[in-house]
Amino acid sequence: MSRPETQAIFAALDGARRRTRAVGGVVRDTIMGREHSGDIDMATELLPDEVIERAKAAGIAFYPTGIDHGTVTLKLGDTLAEVTTLRRDVETDGRHAIVAFGTDWVEDAKRRDFTLNALYCAADGTLYDPLGVIEDARDGVVRFIGDASQRIAEDGLRVYRFFRLTASHGEQRLDPEGLSACAAAVGRLDHLSRERIGHEVMRTLALPKVALSLAVMSEIRLLPLTDAALRAMVAYESLGGQFSATRLVLLTQDFDALRAAWRLSNETIASARSIARAAAMLEQDKIAEAAYRHGETAVEGLAAAASLGHWGMARLSEAARVLAKTIVPPFPITGHDLADLGMKPGPALGQELARLEQLWIDSGFTLGKPELLTQIRV
Repeated sequence: MSRPETQAIFAALDGARRRTRAVGGVVRDTIMGREHSGDIDMATELLPDEVIERAKAAGIAFYPTGIDHGTVTLKLGDTLAEVTTLRRDVETDGRHAIVAFGTDWVEDAKRRDFTLNALYCAADGTLYDPLGVIEDARDGVVRFIGDASQRIAEDGLRVYRFFRLTASHGEQRLDPEGLSACAAAVGRLDHLSRERIGHEVMRTLALPKVALSLAVMSEIRLLPLTDAALRAMVAYESLGGQFSATRLVLLTQDFDALRAAWRLSNETIASARSIARAAAMLEQDKIAEAAYRHGETAVEGLAAAASLGHWGMARLSEAARVLAKTIVPPFPITGHDLADLGMKPGPALGQELARLEQLWIDSGFTLGKPELLTQIRV
């Protein structure tokens, strides 16, 4: 809030007159004594076109990222501010809302999702609590604003956000009324896009403590989790793990199904596959091979293998010790070496090179180039 860039954005948008205020995450996290590393959300009485004109006049970059719903993203230096005109819902189908712009801060607060997100802060640090809900932020209580069922009907994705925010900010203490409303809504979420669900799920899976929340999500049939997967999640969490791709490995090995269900990126799926392969090697105590083929990913592979296989601490500690001291040198021979000995380029040469590479790995990288060349099958 005190950054010069943030204050410059406030100044451009009548922040001194308190017509534009920060809202949501940055306010909530400050009250809770947490560091806020994300973008800054702002609410304003100014209409979107006026926000753009004022930004243009102040030399602030602007992007009409959601202008139909009153949102313009401003960028000044490294600071991003998502500025949204005060709104009230006119009509909603649980996916898209028809909104009317206004200047009523209480009405704007009422249409937000959770009480700890309905707090505002002016440019000078003055706090505004239109709904009298600051104690929820102080106590880490994640509670829907007003009627929980109605808030979910406005946007079904709030079911997933309820669990994510409770895990990140509420120490997984699930509000009973909110949980009951979420459970009742599970069968009415088919209209949500797979991308939006996947985004929320992956953010949840990246949290430090989430096993309890995942168990409840499974219990109400929001997420398809087996008992074995839940036990692995608990074990992984006890190791201090919080990598979303690793939790995907604990969830299932059917990564194609996950990609389709949640529209996950190729990068995410590739990361999960690499962790799964490393875990399979480490389960067989092929520590050197895991380190060679998967690099730093082998560390997550070790956590996955230990969690899935319910390793004892002795085995895990020894595997971690060996992995940590494993130094992987470059493979000492190339295809050119085989060609120089008379092998013709083609599949056979590639297969022989792969066989020699495996011999080298199995030796703990001790076989040098001369020893390997004597093993060639021309």
